[in-house]
Amino acid sequence: MKPRQFASTVAFVLASAGAATILSQAQEPLSIAKQGYLFAGGKYTTVNNRQLMTGQLYAEFQIPSKRTRPWPIVMVHGRGQTGTNFTGTPDGREGWAQYFLRQGYAVYVVDQVGRGRSAYASDVYGPVTPSPDPDGGPQTRFAAPERYNLWPQARLHSQWPGKGTPGDPVFDQFFASQVTGMVANVVQPNRDALLALLDKTGPAILMTHSQSGAIGWPVADARPDLVKALISVEPNGPPFYGVENVPAPEWFKYAPSANTWGMTSVPLTYSPRAEKPTDLTIVRENKADAPDLITCWMQKSPARSLPNLAKVAHLIVTGEASYHANYDHCTFKYLQQAGVRATHMKLGDIGIHGNGHMMMLEKNNMGIAAAMARWLAQAVPATNASR
Repeated sequence: MKPRQFASTVAFVLASAGAATILSQAQEPLSIAKQGYLFAGGKYTTVNNRQLMTGQLYAEFQIPSKRTRPWPIVMVHGRGQTGTNFTGTPDGREGWAQYFLRQGYAVYVVDQVGRGRSAYASDVYGPVTPSPDPDGGPQTRFAAPERYNLWPQARLHSQWPGKGTPGDPVFDQFFASQVTGMVANVVQPNRDALLALLDKTGPAILMTHSQSGAIGWPVADARPDLVKALISVEPNGPPFYGVENVPAPEWFKYAPSANTWGMTSVPLTYSPRAEKPTDLTIVRENKADAPDLITCWMQKSPARSLPNLAKVAHLIVTGEASYHANYDHCTFKYLQQAGVRATHMKLGDIGIHGNGHMMMLEKNNMGIAAAMARWLAQAVPATNASR
């Protein structure tokens, strides 16, 4: 489907998004056929004469009584977060997990390796990231970017459910959920654990957010037969170089990044084959697509393709007011250049306004979920559920 056609379809669906949001808050109780949890991945490691298990992730699941969709959705949180991002909001509303359960999907919600209910093995994982500071990312990037004006689109932010400051009960609930994690690169252990989870669930739809976006690509690359679709909600990026915010009028500068393989820090399957990151010849675009966007780093033509990722339907979702609004287009264009069938859902362009990076917690979270569900219905048509 062409992007313009898709945007028109989504706009039609969202014409009643306000009504859908109201209805979501007055739903009948969920009807669950089965629920529980499991651990996936992990191996025994001997450290100082003690046997530890490391590399496992935690996943809780719910199977709706009226399951109408054959493929479960696996939801993976980002840096500093846990699976609670998807199971509710800090002001007590339902989350994306409940939305998709009501749509007939089985849902698996993950805690990454060494995060949340996936135990931290300090003897193996090493030091943890610093404890979060409410004056840092939780306010400036998530809850109240409009007050800090660190990127051009920040002024558009309007969907956080509360004041976005310490002392406000909604912000306090959100800040209480913030966690530490590994300083070390988390892509490889989480890739392996997610592959182990998919071996248990069978083929699934993978939904990533932020930092875990760089994990989703290697999972789909390694086992495209197990990933029916990949929804990347503001994935870690952009390709090759990071972005730091600086005072206006410059707004952005490039920064070192772990994404040496384009979109991630671990090897991907390119054709012709790339043995090492430096085999990828890259060039910077001469001009940004718009004044408030960064210029992208792309492969030099002729570009290597990503044949395994090309087997998977991809959706990138970007909030209108998020710092990702500056650069998610680069990830989308990089995928397109490599022959991947991708759709870039820019929420502002389809009538969903005011969202920041933590859109799954914001006031219009159900309208966003409805847009993603519509894309899924077209990209991965449902058949009779068999699992």
